[in-house]
Amino acid sequence: MPETPEQSAADRFDTVLIANRGEIAARIQRACRELGLKTVAICSEADRQAPYGKTADSFLCIGPSTAAKSYLNQDAILLAARLAGAGAIHPGYGFLSENAAFADAVEKAGLTFIGPTASSIATMGDKISAKRAMMMAGVPCVPGPDTALPDEPATIERIALEIGYPVIIKAAGGGGGRGMRVVPKADLLHEAIALTREEARKAFGSPSLYMEKFLEHPRHIEIQVICDDHGNAVWLGHRDCSMQRRHQKVVEEAPAAGIAPDIIQPVGLACAEACLQIGYRGVGTFEFLYEDGAFYFIEMNTRLQVEHPVTELTSGVDIVQAQIRAAQGHVLDLTQGDVTCEGHSFECRINAEDPETFLPSAGVVTHLALPAGPGIRVDTHIHAGYKVSPYYDSLIAKLIVHAPTRAEAMARMREALAGTEVEGISTNIPFLRALFEDGAFAQGETDIHYLEQWLKLRRAA
Repeated sequence: MPETPEQSAADRFDTVLIANRGEIAARIQRACRELGLKTVAICSEADRQAPYGKTADSFLCIGPSTAAKSYLNQDAILLAARLAGAGAIHPGYGFLSENAAFADAVEKAGLTFIGPTASSIATMGDKISAKRAMMMAGVPCVPGPDTALPDEPATIERIALEIGYPVIIKAAGGGGGRGMRVVPKADLLHEAIALTREEARKAFGSPSLYMEKFLEHPRHIEIQVICDDHGNAVWLGHRDCSMQRRHQKVVEEAPAAGIAPDIIQPVGLACAEACLQIGYRGVGTFEFLYEDGAFYFIEMNTRLQVEHPVTELTSGVDIVQAQIRAAQGHVLDLTQGDVTCEGHSFECRINAEDPETFLPSAGVVTHLALPAGPGIRVDTHIHAGYKVSPYYDSLIAKLIVHAPTRAEAMARMREALAGTEVEGISTNIPFLRALFEDGAFAQGETDIHYLEQWLKLRRAA
């Protein structure tokens, strides 16, 4: 008799190379070990003392401190996988996690890429093709065409008038808040397009742009999905990631407060159906703007998200393990009817940065005290004596709490932040403590612009 997927899945790989660093490398390593898998950790020269290197089965330095010569060096990573006998590569988030060419190179090398296929990454990585795919699947999208902007000024002007000002110009290959510009009125349109085209060309290698309606007071809502290779897809609930500074998330929570189940459920089901239509595998996140009771798709992240822990705590699903099992070929072990949402969760991103200027802060951690207790989780890779490098993202830890209600979760986060001490470097902990004392945030009366406005008022006071 032929083998079932469950019988043959374990044969795909037993060793995973973690193509990343920091807290996410430690998180992936923990998930692998709990699944009985061996791990290969990699590092740059700057990360030779990373603690997860000591607990990995293999630890290889693949290049100099700069990311371009180490964590973004595809050839070096593939060579490390071959030398260490890894059968799969987990890219984490950032770096090469949404690089279709890397995913393709991994598969061509006879290894498993723990993530979606290269074609899925390419489709969803281009914002125009992603929007077209979502419209075909019935996912609600921001008003605007699913085609790139033409070169003819008169046609561009007509498109903007049909959408209605204000509009936003975006790079088709953009992300992370780059390659976008808001146009409040017609006489600023062509200058904005010229500037954004050049920015897109330099940052993403393509000048392709598209145009959408600019929503003035939306919230940023995400829907988490997980899919297998056997025609199964579920959504695991929703998150609110509206607390952003310069388009970068600072605090996330699950579920998004004040959104009725009958409003969010059809959107979640449409996201799961969209995954089936594009043949998606693994975990992914649909990002939406939510305004006046309506959802508008903006993009899909084809990787593990920084904020996945809040969904893990409210859904009870280990998302990293589920992602790895999907890559092994296992059938999803839950159906949509099994998915529940219990309680409320917050995540604070603790960054090595000045809490007033937000400039990065490198140096040695001389003292570290982390909170503990029921409903408190800390994902980190640092310890007393750890040297924070100036070469990479400033994220050094994620503080996550879970409680029966949103109000109780906020109170628990206040206590957890009060019990978090990091000395030797500057961190944003004082800023986070102040934010969790804010009345409007406590009431859930915020949108994606709120944090920037809150910071301006604090500076002016």
